[in-house]
Amino acid sequence: MTQAIQKQSYTQNRELSWLQFNARVLAEAEDNDVPLLERCKFLDIFTSNLDEFFMIRVGSLCDMAAVDKTRVDNKSGMTAKEQLRCIYAAVEPLYERRDHAFADVDKRLFAKGLCRLSIGELAPAEHKYIKQYFKNVVTPVLSPQIVDAHHPFPHLEGKVLHIAALLGHKKSERLGLLPVPKSLPTLVFLPSDRSRYVLIEDILLEYTGSVFEMYDVLEKTVFCVTRNADINPDDETFGAEEDDFRKKMEKLLRQRRRMAVVRVELNRPISDHFKEYFRSRFDVSDAQIFLSRKAPLKMGYAFSLGSHLPDRQRAALSESPFTPQQPAMLPIGQSLLKAALKRDILLSYPYESMEPFLQMIREAANDPAVLSIRITIYRLARKAKLVEYLCAAAENGKDVTVLIELRARFDEQNNIDWSERLEEAGCKIIYGFEDYKVHAKLCLITRQERGGVRHITQVGTGNYNEKTATQYTDVSLITSDGSIGADAGAFFNNMALGNLNGRYDRLLVAPTSLKTSILALMDEQIARGGDGYILLKFNSLTDIDVIKKLRDASCAGVKIEMIVRGICCLLPGVKGHTENITVTSIVGRFLEHSRIYVFGRGAEEKMYISSADLMTRNTERRVEVACPVDSPEVRARLRDILYAMQHDTVKARVLQPDGTYRKKPPAPNPVCAQTLLMQQAIDQARAQAAQPARDWKKFLGRLLRKDG
Repeated sequence: MTQAIQKQSYTQNRELSWLQFNARVLAEAEDNDVPLLERCKFLDIFTSNLDEFFMIRVGSLCDMAAVDKTRVDNKSGMTAKEQLRCIYAAVEPLYERRDHAFADVDKRLFAKGLCRLSIGELAPAEHKYIKQYFKNVVTPVLSPQIVDAHHPFPHLEGKVLHIAALLGHKKSERLGLLPVPKSLPTLVFLPSDRSRYVLIEDILLEYTGSVFEMYDVLEKTVFCVTRNADINPDDETFGAEEDDFRKKMEKLLRQRRRMAVVRVELNRPISDHFKEYFRSRFDVSDAQIFLSRKAPLKMGYAFSLGSHLPDRQRAALSESPFTPQQPAMLPIGQSLLKAALKRDILLSYPYESMEPFLQMIREAANDPAVLSIRITIYRLARKAKLVEYLCAAAENGKDVTVLIELRARFDEQNNIDWSERLEEAGCKIIYGFEDYKVHAKLCLITRQERGGVRHITQVGTGNYNEKTATQYTDVSLITSDGSIGADAGAFFNNMALGNLNGRYDRLLVAPTSLKTSILALMDEQIARGGDGYILLKFNSLTDIDVIKKLRDASCAGVKIEMIVRGICCLLPGVKGHTENITVTSIVGRFLEHSRIYVFGRGAEEKMYISSADLMTRNTERRVEVACPVDSPEVRARLRDILYAMQHDTVKARVLQPDGTYRKKPPAPNPVCAQTLLMQQAIDQARAQAAQPARDWKKFLGRLLRKDG
């Protein structure tokens, strides 16, 4: 049945909004004020973001277009097919922008001595070296194939580079395929000068003729395919012998590698005749074939490129290194476990180190008074000290329960491996629910004390990932508040029992109470009219009920400020609807990831931190947690973080009523929030080391007034 959904004047399509976000990432690669090696990294981030977008979002829309042609988006009123048409049109100019940005960065790096060369730019001696390299190193690992009546078209793995050649033989034509071996280095550096290099795909493209020597090479190109990776564990029927969830996920990962092609990328123009091979073999349209004339199709090498330069030169082309500092709320040498029993503590990543939290788990593992540790895990680093400490706790006789989400997209295998390691150590493993991912970030430590038991609860906005904690901005609250600890205990009991309908006094938990509570908090501000205030910082906004409530609040005169890094399906400043709403996005050195909700001002203010974005998937189809912040010191600290974000005049871009973004006007004294917070963390750590009793709140306030 056709859904009659009319596009609202104050909403926009989710996918097109996401493409605007990735365009802001690309803008960092285009910014001459960003160091060259960092610009190169942003090109890779833009590219990998776009890869995942096609694998998941475009893949999902392709499935929807085939299965349910009448279903329409509740923000734009478009069918899946119409959305795909708009996506392809919006992506094409992004390829052109990436080409221009890459050419500029490449040229500037060349001038600095880091030289990417085409085969035609090589000196005679260098050309000879590459020819020998191809013969001695590359040729032995090649697996060329022709496609004809006796040689069927092979399965091509997604995002693996291939050479395609249109081959002539007598009066016939056939297709030649040459995978770029994964065993070969992406960059081949020349022995005469270690700062001069050639891309491996350029070498293979140059010598394609010698590989298919019995044929005439009529045309050739580097290409790769992107496959639909939007697997859903519940789409398959599994036999009784596959009731173990780990086995189920392993089967789905194998399935992902063989799913339909949703995009083809080429590195040079080809004839329509040659292009027909791609259209017919992969069942794609012209709109799904994208051309990258200058930028490589894969840029994973960007993060290691600087390692080929001398230290001084690399430093001049990179951001100044930053080491996460000792947390401002935790004196040097003090145990976080003991400190949290006395007062609430906030950690702010990556400005402050995650190490005190890890040491808290390590201390709990060896503390005779600790009875149990319970934790939710969504993503972990490849090497995780957290796992070591949890295993040690179990081996020391603690009751350790780990709720690990095996469906964390693209981290499935990593989580499967860690779950096996934890289980071997004696941890109790829970895999969550069939229809709901567990995305909450919650840890509960229970200690036996004279008066009974006490809980130490940690609630975070980001993963327990030691690597991304140095790259993503997140906040982490550690509290011994009894009511929050009781709720956390009830949460873990409910998760173990498969109960999604638990009741909680303080925590807001999706899918049951988080959304209704947020809407109720907004209603409280609507009742205050022009005196109402809402300040929200999160990553994405798609939930139509939340969007409509924000519109109602705006119409009631409530002032609403939102800091939304990525997707925002609400359009601010639309007359008669969202005139009292502003939306700012900050894309910079660190990935803005923290979720902070503020309702009201002064004595009436209510503040929460959460694992949840305001997306339908988070509010209705995931297990999420939002935690109230009671401590005046922690609330003041969070306000200071939000203040820095609100006053950024360097990286901030403001969403316009037409869906475009504009940079804030130049300021006499520009403020970059992330740089400011980095410097504050350094200054706080120095001040703390010099004067342990110093009042950090007053110190931070002076810094903000000075820089703001």
